[in-house]
Amino acid sequence: MDAGTSRSRRAIRPSQRRLDDGRDVDLPPRLQHLADLPWLDCYLQQLRTEGKSENTRKTYLTSIRPMLHTLLPAEPALEEVDGLSVIDVAERVEPLNGRLDRWVHSLSDLKPSSFNTKLAAARHLLNWLGHRWPEHLVRARAGRRLPRTLTRRELSDVLEAAQWYEDPLARVVVTMMLDTGLRVSEVCDLDLDALDLDDQSAMVRSGKGDKDRLVLFTERTLQELDLWLEQRAVRTEDSLGPVLVNRRGSRLTPRGVQRLMEDLAAAAGLPRGRLTPHVLRHNFATGLLERGADLVSIQRLLGHASIATTRVYLEIGDQTLREVYHRAQAARAAMPTGQDETALNEVTPSTSAAGIDAK
Repeated sequence: MDAGTSRSRRAIRPSQRRLDDGRDVDLPPRLQHLADLPWLDCYLQQLRTEGKSENTRKTYLTSIRPMLHTLLPAEPALEEVDGLSVIDVAERVEPLNGRLDRWVHSLSDLKPSSFNTKLAAARHLLNWLGHRWPEHLVRARAGRRLPRTLTRRELSDVLEAAQWYEDPLARVVVTMMLDTGLRVSEVCDLDLDALDLDDQSAMVRSGKGDKDRLVLFTERTLQELDLWLEQRAVRTEDSLGPVLVNRRGSRLTPRGVQRLMEDLAAAAGLPRGRLTPHVLRHNFATGLLERGADLVSIQRLLGHASIATTRVYLEIGDQTLREVYHRAQAARAAMPTGQDETALNEVTPSTSAAGIDAK
């Protein structure tokens, strides 16, 4: 065998083939009968089969469409990509044609968490199509961020603001999220037939990961629910629909809750972004931990698939302990001799709602 033949054979190894060689992309056997069907319908069905939540499906498509629209040099633009066939998309995202790299480079200004979310979506699509993910495209390193929580004083201010807010919906939303740890999507999706007020509980159906779980109500939550259901009857006659409805009688949306949190934060004198639905969920979890709940119980109440996700609250508990210590010591050093040391309570933070009187 001469050197020229050897070089030629090395040049057409599968790992070195390019689309411009005129060779088609081979779909895996499980997709070959779908080759000419619209990719979007087929891919969405795959995501549903895997139990991906609606939010995850939306996030994946939001990431994937710009990747498909990314152009190679001298390539004409596509008006829309949703009508492409499975085989068209497989050829378009073939890892060695350069499109994937150009798209990833366009994400360089994103925060690590956003960058990694988009990479995860692209990787999932390529795996589904039978492509191998390029080893040089790696996740961004992101420092571990501890969950944000509100202090005892901030919680009191938020509850006070909700008490006097013009829309009675504010009180039940804040109380329910703070006392149950529900995600904002779960609060909005909760229907009346999922409530069991006698049992002081509700069944969250098809939560994150398409899982069902039981959430428990405090006496304060039950009181707020009783008051709210009277107001709800004025807004809608639907006796089987959503628990929480807006002024028009329609189901409350996550965006509606976010706007409500922004208004309450302003009324409570908190900085913009300090109060969010997820912050209240974090307060619920850290409050349980401070009062002696075990991680497994907290994991089940939060609906975490992995206890590793719940374990982060151990770190925030340690952080809170350090803040308590350092603030108390600083206050002691600044206190005039003989002053009542009960004033230390005013500078001691707390991440739970324990000790806050129900409004």
